[in-house]
Amino acid sequence: MTKTRWYPAQQWHHCAGLSEQTATWLLDSTSLTQRLQLLCPDFFNVEVLTQQWQHPLLSEKAWLEISAQHHVRIREVYLRCKTNAWVFARTVIPPQTLVGKYRRLANLGKHPLGHVLFAERTVQRRAFYVARLTMGHPLYQLATQRLSEKPTMLWARRSIFYLLDKPLLINEIFLPSFQLMLTQQSTGN
Repeated sequence: MTKTRWYPAQQWHHCAGLSEQTATWLLDSTSLTQRLQLLCPDFFNVEVLTQQWQHPLLSEKAWLEISAQHHVRIREVYLRCKTNAWVFARTVIPPQTLVGKYRRLANLGKHPLGHVLFAERTVQRRAFYVARLTMGHPLYQLATQRLSEKPTMLWARRSIFYLLDKPLLINEIFLPSFQLMLTQQSTGN
């Protein structure tokens, strides 16, 4: 298995095959949820796949600088337009982040995380990183486990948010139906 390289946002041009159109979505610092709702105003929805305590992936442990024994709150969702899953989002929240008013993040249900994060003035978002995920990558496998057809690769981004200096990591993987929608938009179909 080849090692996936996460590029800082300003180096996105090193990601072979990344179009400018897709890059505008990967690198946008506004709320992804809000942008998707603008594209699909009446039919946007969140499908919760899992919301439980478990061990993070190795790369997630490294990004959050937590030990191998650490359990974190994992939330995996599909952000959908009608029945089309556009984005697979995996949020990793260490227990020390889930204190005070942020305890509610442990059980958001179908409520979009983006609404909570972008409504908070104290939230700080660190730089984006982008990657091309292939079939051997754990995030690729998680994102595509419910898809009937598996693409050869997927574009992903990740960033760390700080809530009163306590971190949470968000991975967002753009699925084939989203790429198809972008293509149709650019060709006017």
